[in-house]
Amino acid sequence: MSYLHRSPVRAEHSPGTAAWWPHLGVFVLCVAFLGGSWLRRRWVRSLGDGGLFLLAPLGRPAARRVRRTISAARRRPAVLARLVAAVLPAALLLYLNWRVGEQVLGGLDPNFTVNAWGGPTYLGAMACHYLDAVAMAIPAVRLLDRLLLPGAPPRSAPTAA
Repeated sequence: MSYLHRSPVRAEHSPGTAAWWPHLGVFVLCVAFLGGSWLRRRWVRSLGDGGLFLLAPLGRPAARRVRRTISAARRRPAVLARLVAAVLPAALLLYLNWRVGEQVLGGLDPNFTVNAWGGPTYLGAMACHYLDAVAMAIPAVRLLDRLLLPGAPPRSAPTAA
């Protein structure tokens, strides 16, 4: 909708709107956190846990954890409180998907990026907004990891005797 209602008049770039220095700080923090998480995951994997680092919270194991938390919330009030608390970070992750998609389409309008953080170029605006999305997603995913119950081990197929 914002792209359809764009202005045909080209906006002028205002100096000081790019915010590259704050984003450099955000970038350094994200790299430090992801690097520390990668090292920790590598250490845990050496103790016997496998899996890909960047896909750790996704897929079937995550679905099992959500199902287990919802199922346990019916019987235990403390788990229900955890489930209610998980709504906010889950909503943030859904919002970030929408926001990142809006950046892709909105960035086609030169007025959308001219005074954006990272602007006036499309690539710079995308880099800064995606970095912001990553910086918000990291604590949301960590919080969800803490709030959801651990997944039940997958059922193994019976072995032939």
